[in-house]
Amino acid sequence: MLKPSTALASSDEIDFFVLIKALWAQKLVVISVTIVMLIASAVYAFTAKSLYEARIYVLPPTQNDIADFNYGRTLNSDLPPFSVKDVYDVFTRNLFSESLRHSFFEEVYLPSLTENARKGSRDRLYQNFSKQLVISAGGKESPDRYSVAVQSYNPSEAGEWVRTYVQKAGVAAKSEMIKNVVREAQVRARNLEQQINGLRESARREREDKIKVLSEALVIAKAIGLNKPVIISGKTPGELSLGVDSQALYMRGSDTLQAEIEGLESRESDDPFIQSLRVLQVKYSFLKNLTIDSSSVSVYRQDGAVGDPDSPIKPNKLLILILGTCFGFFLGLLLALFRHFAPLLRTKF
Repeated sequence: MLKPSTALASSDEIDFFVLIKALWAQKLVVISVTIVMLIASAVYAFTAKSLYEARIYVLPPTQNDIADFNYGRTLNSDLPPFSVKDVYDVFTRNLFSESLRHSFFEEVYLPSLTENARKGSRDRLYQNFSKQLVISAGGKESPDRYSVAVQSYNPSEAGEWVRTYVQKAGVAAKSEMIKNVVREAQVRARNLEQQINGLRESARREREDKIKVLSEALVIAKAIGLNKPVIISGKTPGELSLGVDSQALYMRGSDTLQAEIEGLESRESDDPFIQSLRVLQVKYSFLKNLTIDSSSVSVYRQDGAVGDPDSPIKPNKLLILILGTCFGFFLGLLLALFRHFAPLLRTKF
């Protein structure tokens, strides 16, 4: 007598062989379904529209690329120099900005659609566009490396769009940087201009005050009949030239005072007598006329050349054929089992 476990094992083996025999009897069904699904997947794989992807990788600019942004800006200057990170941050901010994405959507994406397609929902069109244009970071290994990818059914369109988008981001960032540099220079130039005007006004008032003081001393010198400077034994003329606020200024004599007054009154400009004025004027002229040639600077580097893609990313024909064959095979097995056990089930119930 067989033990229960042995009997169960024999029953399982009998059921397994019965199952194999049933499937073998329905082999034409399995093969037919598999062939049909293989043909269907092949038709889809070879008739579906090919989707292409063009991708550009961008990196921070070099120090030489941003050199002209720092023209006239040194560590000892009132205007601190820009670092590579400062410039690249402006570029990445523009690269991810919604304003640039919307501008590209309006100027490039929509005109590429047919008239009927443009009549659809703008929100839905923008969602489709956002799926076609993907910007991603390089990850922990390359945090400063970004990629811009564009997907399209037209390979030349994909390549053109990705190049155009990155170029637009670069132009916007470069324009922003140049405006910042020029604006800072203009503000600094205006401050220097006010400082220069203040020095000139102060020198003018000092000259006017000096004329008044000398005029009073001249009146005194003429009143006492002192025409020539008083010579004191052991004193040099310089020691006798007292300050403008000195009470003994009349001792220089009316001739000297009169000549000095006439010289002050006939002076056309006080600039040569203002200390450090020329240094300020040079700085002011430089900052006021500061310009940056956009062609001499760069806000990013492109990592490698980017051409039009020549192989589609979708559909993956081999994968579709394999999946179609597997699905057809298992579907055929299920159908074969159903055909075999359906009469038995009807008889039983």
